[in-house]
Amino acid sequence: MIPHHVKDLGLAAAGKNRIEWADNYMPVLAIIRKRFAKEQPLKGHTLAACLHITTETANLLRTLQDGGAKVVACASNPLSTQDDVAASLVADYGISVFAIKGEDGKTYYSHILAALDARPNMTMDDGADTVVVLHKERRHQLKDIIGGTEETTTGVIRLKAMAADKKLAYPIIAVNDAMTKHMFDNRYGTGQSTLDGIIRATNVLIAGSTFVVAGYGWCGKGLAMRAAGMGAHVIVTEVDPLKALEAAMDGFSVMPMDQAAPIGDIFCTVTGDISVIAEKHFRAMKSGAIVSNSGHFNVEIDIHALERMSKSKRAIRAFVDEYVTRDNRKIFLLGEGRLINLASAEGHPAVVMDMSFANQALSAEYMVKNVKKLKPGCYSVPHEIDENIAALKLKAIGVKIDVLTAKQRKYLASWEEGT
Repeated sequence: MIPHHVKDLGLAAAGKNRIEWADNYMPVLAIIRKRFAKEQPLKGHTLAACLHITTETANLLRTLQDGGAKVVACASNPLSTQDDVAASLVADYGISVFAIKGEDGKTYYSHILAALDARPNMTMDDGADTVVVLHKERRHQLKDIIGGTEETTTGVIRLKAMAADKKLAYPIIAVNDAMTKHMFDNRYGTGQSTLDGIIRATNVLIAGSTFVVAGYGWCGKGLAMRAAGMGAHVIVTEVDPLKALEAAMDGFSVMPMDQAAPIGDIFCTVTGDISVIAEKHFRAMKSGAIVSNSGHFNVEIDIHALERMSKSKRAIRAFVDEYVTRDNRKIFLLGEGRLINLASAEGHPAVVMDMSFANQALSAEYMVKNVKKLKPGCYSVPHEIDENIAALKLKAIGVKIDVLTAKQRKYLASWEEGT
């Protein structure tokens, strides 16, 4: 048996069924996988993938493997692993996986190190933890790494900070910056899956509630739109004046978190920053407030402050911790403050991850083909890849579009003709 650490290989059959179900909704990735199997663009490369171990990720890993890569995977979040999928990847597809849902912090990082023990020469991250561990604890392996990719906003922020400090040792493509990723995955995927996670964890009615969305980036836009669609009164908090103005023009109430804290029923952070909900906000919340996060790390909520001001804590439902404050208010924290859409639900629908993971696969291929041209740094997905994925997706869903005529192309390239 290949190296692995999963909950139970006996779950593999159920996991395989769910992987195949997701594959039905990932036609773009299927097209890429078919070509990869024929051309083997990743042959001879070992890829360490630190991603959410879900059904959609499984189909990405299959694609990379069919493209010739040796793939080893670990979780990018302690609560995001689907244990049956992890088991199936090992038992049915021969992919080494180190991931168990609910693993503690020590186990989480031991799994990243186990993936790095495979001596990868490429990384594929969701949050940049593998990159950071390489740069801090496995610097001797950096000379072997030709490049990598990064899936999410938080990871891209970290990588750009590393690049600005001249600490990033190899080139990485910011998959999150692709239009076919953030416009669809972040907006439609996060919007739906976050509400799905909140509802599965709590079974509360969204209609009629006051729903506070912290952050109005692509994830916040999607979440606010979906919450409003279910009948919530949506409040948006922001620090960026342009995004705040956009939220106001979209019809949402916009105010500081200090003002939102006393009136919100449900809170969800999607900012990528730290302590967005802090102690002063917990002190202002009404009893029964529900607090959640759909940003990558749980630092968006100051959980330590909530623990300090509480006299008791208990798990009242799966993925719901009830904190009773010293003044006898109840505050409910979902999913330990981690990604609620993956903690209590199944993450984004396969149909949007199809585009995100198509970007991952094609960016890995691009890295292999262009590594000699790329210096250490954080790069955008090439426009031609982004455009190709959009075209493939349109074809897959049966949508046709116009094509510029020769006359139109000439006009757009000229400047002489005016009014």
